[in-house]
Amino acid sequence: MRRTSPGPLLAVPAWVWLLVFFVAPVGMVIWFSFGYKPGIFGTHANDILSFDRYVEAMSPTFFATFQNTLWVGVLGTILCFLIGAPVAYWMAFKVKPERRGILIALVLVPFWTNFLVRTIGWQVILSPEGGLSQILQGIGVIDGPLELLYTRTAVLIGVVYNYLPLMILPLFVAFDRVGPALREASKDLGAGKLVTFFRVTLPLSQPGIIAGVLLVFIPLMGDYITATVLGGAKGNMVGQLVASQFQTAQNWALGSAMAVLLMLVITLTIAIAGVIIWLIALPFRSHNRLVLGTETTKTDAAPAAAPVEVTT
Repeated sequence: MRRTSPGPLLAVPAWVWLLVFFVAPVGMVIWFSFGYKPGIFGTHANDILSFDRYVEAMSPTFFATFQNTLWVGVLGTILCFLIGAPVAYWMAFKVKPERRGILIALVLVPFWTNFLVRTIGWQVILSPEGGLSQILQGIGVIDGPLELLYTRTAVLIGVVYNYLPLMILPLFVAFDRVGPALREASKDLGAGKLVTFFRVTLPLSQPGIIAGVLLVFIPLMGDYITATVLGGAKGNMVGQLVASQFQTAQNWALGSAMAVLLMLVITLTIAIAGVIIWLIALPFRSHNRLVLGTETTKTDAAPAAAPVEVTT
């Protein structure tokens, strides 16, 4: 069976899918970004290649939108982690195993509704005439209507709500894989709850944390539905600019250049964050290696036990 069905052939469907639906579209976007818009009714032309569209995309007007997108993306990802980590920890360690399935289903309930419908729901909640505004006015927190809709704060609330489950689920899986034996061993050695969490649970959950951050940050940076429905002009993001260049302005070259720059910003941000996390975790790894090395030396240097003679 192994001779007739080599293992690499099993990966062919996945590679074909990636080439057709990922590599080829991205390659077309990169190719269009070096072209230009040929007249009023044209969409793109690549008979003359240049970097002019990239220069145009980095103009002060568009650059401000890139800054706003990066601010929303980074802060939204941090908020998703700060909110999702305690929930995932509680589900993994404090909830009985037979009840975890119900909680996971409740986390996934928002995905049973269309993304656009969920976002429009927040538009109704945050509107000056919405229920939240009336409640806050009724209890005396604010004097007038709530002026929160069509701001960056409204966009931030929307993206945290929409992408929070994508952070909770990987963190739950990562925390669940940390067995209770390791945490109990840490406590037996004199470590408190906080020390156990930061020195045992959190380092062992690093793959889940990385997966959650990537699952939230990457689609959040390219989101344009939330920014369009909740942000308006004040919450404008790059995804809106790319969509408008392709759909409204019919300037595919400029929209492609913006999309390529957005991908570069995402990649660079992830790389910088990875380096910072690596530098922060470096002292802990050095300390663990030092402790393990000391224990190994002591074990190797221990004298062998003398043989015991047994007489009958």
